[in-house]
Amino acid sequence: MEPREKVNILLVDDQPGKLITYEVMLAELGENLIKANSGREALEVLLKTEITVILMDVSMPDLDGFELAEIIRQHPRYKKTAIIFVSAVHMSDVDRLRGYASGAVDYVSVPVVPEILRAKVSVFVELYRQTREAERLNRELEERVDRRTAELQQAMSKQVDLSRQLREADRRKDDFLALLAHELRNPLASLRNAASIMSLKEIDDSELVWCRDMVDRQTCHLTRLVDDLLDVSRITQGKIALRRESINLAEIVAGAVEISRPYIDTRGHELNVTLPDQPVMLHGDSARLIQIVANLLNNAAKFQNEHGRIELTVERDEDEVIFVIKDCGFGISSESLPRVFDLFAQGDHALQYPHGGLGIGLSLVKSLVGMHGGTVGVRSEGLGLGSEFTVRLPCQLAAEPATTSRVNAPTNGHGAPALRILVVDDNQDAALSLALFLRLSGHEVMLASEGETAVEIATKSAPEIVFLDIGLPGMDGYEVCRRIRAQGPEEIRIIAMTGYGQERDRLRTAAAGFDAHMVKPVEPGELLRQVAYFGEKSREARLAAGKPTVDRVDEKVTE
Repeated sequence: MEPREKVNILLVDDQPGKLITYEVMLAELGENLIKANSGREALEVLLKTEITVILMDVSMPDLDGFELAEIIRQHPRYKKTAIIFVSAVHMSDVDRLRGYASGAVDYVSVPVVPEILRAKVSVFVELYRQTREAERLNRELEERVDRRTAELQQAMSKQVDLSRQLREADRRKDDFLALLAHELRNPLASLRNAASIMSLKEIDDSELVWCRDMVDRQTCHLTRLVDDLLDVSRITQGKIALRRESINLAEIVAGAVEISRPYIDTRGHELNVTLPDQPVMLHGDSARLIQIVANLLNNAAKFQNEHGRIELTVERDEDEVIFVIKDCGFGISSESLPRVFDLFAQGDHALQYPHGGLGIGLSLVKSLVGMHGGTVGVRSEGLGLGSEFTVRLPCQLAAEPATTSRVNAPTNGHGAPALRILVVDDNQDAALSLALFLRLSGHEVMLASEGETAVEIATKSAPEIVFLDIGLPGMDGYEVCRRIRAQGPEEIRIIAMTGYGQERDRLRTAAAGFDAHMVKPVEPGELLRQVAYFGEKSREARLAAGKPTVDRVDEKVTE
């Protein structure tokens, strides 16, 4: 067997003693170990050398680990390179989230255990080798296919036959991925529902609370992996996909301040935060929204002398939320203002203040704000007169109260009327867990595991909402929806609750008469928002048709 080619492992730390320690720990792996004493020195190595694994310290003076990881990820060659952070301080969930967002794939805590460090590094090295081997095999396979294609080109009939086979193989691949996602999403939906149910119960045991939260986190992680499986183009193009949810403005500000506070305190700045008197909700990716505000706070802390002042003011203006971050720092010249948000823009202080950054943060802020449908601007009276950044984001409008003839209608504990809901799913765990969560949220729930029963219940009991799975035995969800539309009350709102989430699936559900298409597993808050929304739509349709409403307390019809 030929000896394996050594791979390059880059060790980055500003303390030479720690670099020597890492070198000794990893020596027995038999790979090439390259040392860098700073983030900038690491970037120079990366431009010249192919690196497989990067082990870097989080806290470095000129360019910290988070910033370095973000820069590395922007280079096409290192989009998938394994980055392991070493941290000597306790890492909060927000810190870890920031690390993963910047490109880290793993963490090692100090004191470093040699066996653990070697195991982590060796796993990524072996994964790299397997990937390279797979690429080699793919190239060989492509070469064989190319040769075969060239031969087939000599005979037109065989060429046509090959094209048909390739199209069929591509179709089978898409069908397999869709089926795989569906089969994975069903158990994920059950796990997510179970975690949601536990969140509605009081748990005194801290270890059980941790287990519940861990299940919820890992379910979210697995769900994202499934989504990635079906969106290869997004992965290969390196696009950011927002994970939208309803989040309180105060949580965004608190998260951003938590991230920025250590740096602000290190430089001795005074930070004043002013929030609206009333709660304000945003609909967006909480991690990215926190990143936007944190980047602007860090920018304000960097570009002013120590013991300065930073003002973060947030206010609501009709359907917008306005963030204003103001500092008393170095300011920006009129010549530099148009380039502030350009990638790698250094502004007026690059030479005087070399630790100000690499000009990435503001460009990222602009991109993330734009993805959320907002705008960002900057103004400065000139050098030495400070800077003011303004971010405008659309806020989540509260639902308008509907005119109602129902008196003292029961609610689900959150002010929304209790609804009659039909859950149709042949997966027993998914159906029962969803039903239990909805019942604990204050709604009346009926169950059906196949199409005929679902049509009968919907026709006789007239639920406001039907959550309908697509992949039912016998009569599939499309046909069930069509029959309910033909036989049941018009005001019923039917929502596809399915593991199939490709665009063609959404087009089919729309054509069959569904009101919405939700892909399992559904985030609990989003599920309850949809229930409230479509419950209100059903009730509006009933009132518009002159039909009475039903009081769920005693089933009494009220005019």
